[in-house]
Amino acid sequence: MENWILFSILSMIFAGITSILAKFGLKDISAEAGLGVRTAVIFSIITFICLKNDTIKEIQTLSKPQFGFLVLSGIATSLSWIFYYKAIKEGLVSYVSAIDKGSIVITVLLSFWLLGEPISLKIILGTCFITAGMLILVWK
Repeated sequence: MENWILFSILSMIFAGITSILAKFGLKDISAEAGLGVRTAVIFSIITFICLKNDTIKEIQTLSKPQFGFLVLSGIATSLSWIFYYKAIKEGLVSYVSAIDKGSIVITVLLSFWLLGEPISLKIILGTCFITAGMLILVWK
């Protein structure tokens, strides 16, 4: 198995666990407070890993466009998680998670348009199935 596949599977598993743990953690506190704790933990872990692996120095080698794109990615991530935490605080995690995974469709479309990644029938069908599954899960 290629590394990227293993990393993707691990990401999927931990992302699923994350939502459940967050729902428990948000009991009797605001979404913002919960997200603040989560983000502080993430920052600490990533900083430790960068310092341990001596990769923190790579930040100095970033071009202005690279830095700008990473900052924009951080802003998009922040907005995504702010709204996600507000949604799971008020709604059912299973529904919120299903809608949130609609981001896959946006990612696929943008990967074709902006990154020039190849379009295949398999990707189109898979994206359609993801969309259909999301709609079925949230249909009232």
